[in-house]
Amino acid sequence: MGLIHEPSLVFLDEPTTGLDPQARANLWTHIADLRDRRGATVLLTTHYLDEADHLSDRIVVIDHGKIVASDTPDNLKAQVSGDLVDLEVADAAHVATAAERLGTVASDVEVDVQHVRGRVQRAGVVIPGLLRDLDQAGITLTSIEVRRPTLDDVFLTVTGRSLRDG
Repeated sequence: MGLIHEPSLVFLDEPTTGLDPQARANLWTHIADLRDRRGATVLLTTHYLDEADHLSDRIVVIDHGKIVASDTPDNLKAQVSGDLVDLEVADAAHVATAAERLGTVASDVEVDVQHVRGRVQRAGVVIPGLLRDLDQAGITLTSIEVRRPTLDDVFLTVTGRSLRDG
């Protein structure tokens, strides 16, 4: 009912909480239509950061009642230090060497059993050389995954905690 008169400003507080995936996607379409075709300004509060990323031109992160970050989704994600590179090493005996090699191009390298992870700036440019280096060292990988930063990563970085923490 609140949308019949085509308002220029719309406030939506957690509009997709409890919706099934189909209804959620349908509501996303309507929200985007309000903004894009009808020119409405939509102020959306949500804990679903993928939703904020998809629908928002600008994100404001509030922690304990204070604004701790404010920018476009892309600019906020660029503040997180690089893409997360996750190498799964086939032979556990090579994990330490793989971590050392990843450490030459990555920050915050962590080892978890046979997974070696680190943040790499411009991973798309760096990974081919890293893979050649690992291959020359005789290190076989079971898998490699590269994940771009998400707004979840931004939230954790700017607040020091996840949404699930108390």
